[in-house]
Amino acid sequence: MPVKRLRLAAVLLFVTTVVAQAARFDSNKAYEHLRQMVAFGPRPAGSAALKQTRAYITKQLTDAGLKVEEQKFTAQTPNGPIEMINLITTLPGRRPDRILLTGHYDTKIVKGSTFVGASDAASSAAILIELARVLKDRAHDYTYDFVWFDGEEAVCEGWDDCGRPGSPDNTYGSRYYVDAAKKAGTLGSVKTMILFDMIGARDLKIRPETEFSAKWLNDIVWASAKKLGHDDTFVNVAGPVGGDDHLPFVEAGVPSIDIIDLIDYPQWHNQVCCDDLSHVAARSLQIVGDVILAALPDIEKHLGK
Repeated sequence: MPVKRLRLAAVLLFVTTVVAQAARFDSNKAYEHLRQMVAFGPRPAGSAALKQTRAYITKQLTDAGLKVEEQKFTAQTPNGPIEMINLITTLPGRRPDRILLTGHYDTKIVKGSTFVGASDAASSAAILIELARVLKDRAHDYTYDFVWFDGEEAVCEGWDDCGRPGSPDNTYGSRYYVDAAKKAGTLGSVKTMILFDMIGARDLKIRPETEFSAKWLNDIVWASAKKLGHDDTFVNVAGPVGGDDHLPFVEAGVPSIDIIDLIDYPQWHNQVCCDDLSHVAARSLQIVGDVILAALPDIEKHLGK
């Protein structure tokens, strides 16, 4: 074989090997992260269990070769001041403009129940760890920031029970992140925000949140789900959500999407039973991970128009 052909064959073999070895989303890894967090028990903001959860997330990221930033702040809540910490890790892209992949890692205080939050919110915290592992060695135009928000859950029993105009009793971490970015003059580099919340249900049904989520983001994600044959999970019937961690970004002008199974998950904040391991599945994490990884190139393409 001529030398040039040998060289070409070697190059093609190398490229094929690299593609074959590219990290893929592994729902077994993601589920193990979820399981470990659930094992810490209830994890409300300011608790020792949430501190353990934070240490676990940080270790998984640092073991993967990623740097973790702690964004510390004191939230003024109806139960008094609570120290909270958002976790942030960055995957630099070819440009500084940022795509945020986010979720919260605290759990609701549910009176009369040991609420371990397997879907709400171990699933979102877990999928972010695995997505960061998968994407860290992939080429991408945009910089990806992964953010684990503290204090998404209300301190009082109901979402709106103790809120005041301009000072809701929820979304403490996401509101702080947006305010800090405004003060630092960095919010303009955030081009879109993808929020995961409650995506672990065994019988997962994710409906497009249409009140605040950007239509073009919903269109891209649901089209990706359909291409992969997951339109039975990404159900194309609108599902209202109301407030969530995407809302402070939307109000600040950042196109955002909330990927959440709220309506079809009766275990949500349920005193009787049971947002636990028996109601979540690795397969659901796999579906969401695959859909988002398939959607990201189209999201980047849309932003680059």
